[in-house]
Amino acid sequence: MTKDDLKDIIISDEEEREKQIHELIKGKRALDINKELSKTSTFGEKMADKIAKFAGSWSFLGFFAIVVLAWAFINSRIVLNKPFDRYPYVFLNLVLGCVASIQAPIIMMSQNREAKKDRLRSENEYLINLKSEIILEDMHMKIDEIIREHRVLKKELEDIKMEVEKSNTNIQLRRKTDGKSDTGGKEPGLYS
Repeated sequence: MTKDDLKDIIISDEEEREKQIHELIKGKRALDINKELSKTSTFGEKMADKIAKFAGSWSFLGFFAIVVLAWAFINSRIVLNKPFDRYPYVFLNLVLGCVASIQAPIIMMSQNREAKKDRLRSENEYLINLKSEIILEDMHMKIDEIIREHRVLKKELEDIKMEVEKSNTNIQLRRKTDGKSDTGGKEPGLYS
């Protein structure tokens, strides 16, 4: 169901509204956004997610720190006679710049996919909230109708009770007046 279908439920007539409410209740609206997007994601998008996940982890920072320290140690201590990258480590800076220039767009691609997931997730949550709101509104209307009918029935029951009490009072008055003239104030017996 789309947003327009949900909006139509609010303004439709009673029978149609009830039919659509039941259809709405039967329909599952909640989606697993991760599963839905993984069905359509390409190999490059999956790789970008994996690289961004690794690049934003403590293991990446530890690995990179070890590489930089090893580079500095090897070029400063071990290869004293002829280091391939002298102290300002120009080649190391070039490598780090290349890694950063490659890593940045990959992380941006992953962030764009996450933003797309967030948009889909929020739209899905909006539709679920709208569905819940419509169902609650319908239940509230039904409960109000039940309360109105209950009040009417209660009033009718009270009226019936009053009529029965009046009838009982009238019957008792008739019996008393009839009993005084026929039996001398005693109730007539069944076998008298």
